[in-house]
Amino acid sequence: MSSNITELETRLQHIAGSIPPFDQEAARRAELHSDQLTKPPGSLGKLEAIAAQLAGATGELWPDLSKRAVIVMAADHGVCEEGISAFPQAVTPQMVHNFLNGGAAVNVLARQARAEVVCVDIGVAAELEHENLVSRKVVWGTRNMAKEAAMTRLEAVEAIMTGIAVVEAEVAKGARLFATGEMGIGNTTASAAITSVLADLSPELTVGRGTGINDGVLAHKVEVVKRAIGLNQPDSGDPLDVLAKVGGAEIAGLVGVIIGASAHRCPVVIDGYISTTAALVASKLAPASVPYMLASHLSHELGHSRLMEAVGLSPLIHLEMRLGEGTGAVLAFHLLDASLLLMKEMATFDSAGISKS
Repeated sequence: MSSNITELETRLQHIAGSIPPFDQEAARRAELHSDQLTKPPGSLGKLEAIAAQLAGATGELWPDLSKRAVIVMAADHGVCEEGISAFPQAVTPQMVHNFLNGGAAVNVLARQARAEVVCVDIGVAAELEHENLVSRKVVWGTRNMAKEAAMTRLEAVEAIMTGIAVVEAEVAKGARLFATGEMGIGNTTASAAITSVLADLSPELTVGRGTGINDGVLAHKVEVVKRAIGLNQPDSGDPLDVLAKVGGAEIAGLVGVIIGASAHRCPVVIDGYISTTAALVASKLAPASVPYMLASHLSHELGHSRLMEAVGLSPLIHLEMRLGEGTGAVLAFHLLDASLLLMKEMATFDSAGISKS
């Protein structure tokens, strides 16, 4: 097994090291063009910054991002045994079927944004079959991190590599823009544990209400996270160790999505708390991936703002959402579209015959 771990980690390190540097020259060209448009400089705010970031990420002034996919990673969590969620674990496979049948919120928003929903079973603790399901099960749910490590190191790396492989398959079909999504009852608990360790924050600052738990369950959830960290002693200097001991398969899969997208110069829009946790891990494993990330929204989940600060991201919207699934990320696709359309279709001062002074 150790040889398998070494081989997979070497492959992961190679892919992380192959991420092209952000094209500062292309970003600067986008900024210069924006300043020539018929508006006061900087008056479109983050829309101008988005255009520059997309140019720098892709190396193209106005990239064609019309082919886009939201990757929804689904997995279960053994820590649900501790009673930390308002919903039972059985909801995970039920919601996966909802995604596959097109009835979830992310499906509705993806249709509006002309995006494909790619649902991946990376660790659901149930047998799932559907013609639209990407079946890449690494674990049958994680183990209870309050009693033992959630995953082995090998399982965590395999899940990351699975995320990379899913992205590569979509890139081969023409996708150039990605969003992160997830489903897994109990995954805010795993996210809070990872964030506490990697961002050096107390569980009181990272544990939120998730599916809508009451004060008593919230206090219990904080104690469960503390117990899991104390028991497993994850090494904050080793993000793979943290991910394996107190993480989840879908979080690891999203780490792979982010790294894989970045390696192909594809911008990746980060969803809420769980997805940003994956972004934090990705930023530790592959720092060059950060310029390829765009934070979609500020989640209503406690700790999300501090988590984004740890990654170096700033949200585009704040709608007090905390659903997950990729819903916030897909909504942000519209802002990316608006940014590129403004840059391509607005007149310049010269073309419109308007004086700048």
